[in-house]
Amino acid sequence: MRVRRLTQSALLAAIALTIFVVEAQIPLPLPIPGLKLGLSNVVTLFALKKLGKKHALGIVLVRIVLGNLILGQVMAMLYAFGGGLLSFAVMALLCGRFPLKQLWVVGAFGGIAHNLGQTAVALLVTQTPALLVYLPVLLLCGILTGAFTGLCAGLLCARSEKK
Repeated sequence: MRVRRLTQSALLAAIALTIFVVEAQIPLPLPIPGLKLGLSNVVTLFALKKLGKKHALGIVLVRIVLGNLILGQVMAMLYAFGGGLLSFAVMALLCGRFPLKQLWVVGAFGGIAHNLGQTAVALLVTQTPALLVYLPVLLLCGILTGAFTGLCAGLLCARSEKK
């Protein structure tokens, strides 16, 4: 059983990493630095529901480290850790409290946490409080994209239970 979970974790990490790298190539029409859809969080939420917190955290860490190294964005790794780990912590806390059909709520809170974490890191690194002007738009985008990724993860979990 341990080998099976490890294999599933490795496969999900590879999927999350691929999504992360491909998504980085998609330009978004909003002129806000660091704004992304966060589609690799579908894998994170799926792993939280199916494999548990420990394996899901491993997937997040692999995605952040390898994804930023592949893209050559070592400095961006700080922002990714700030947003990714806070988002993971919030989703891990909420995941067991919501049924599968409401996983979109967990995703929305994860999106909010991700943007708050990245903004906090940006404020620490740049010492520029003016960055807070982006926060309302980032939070709105975090809610929308987080709800979408949560909905997708919920559908994926429901589909995997049918097999």
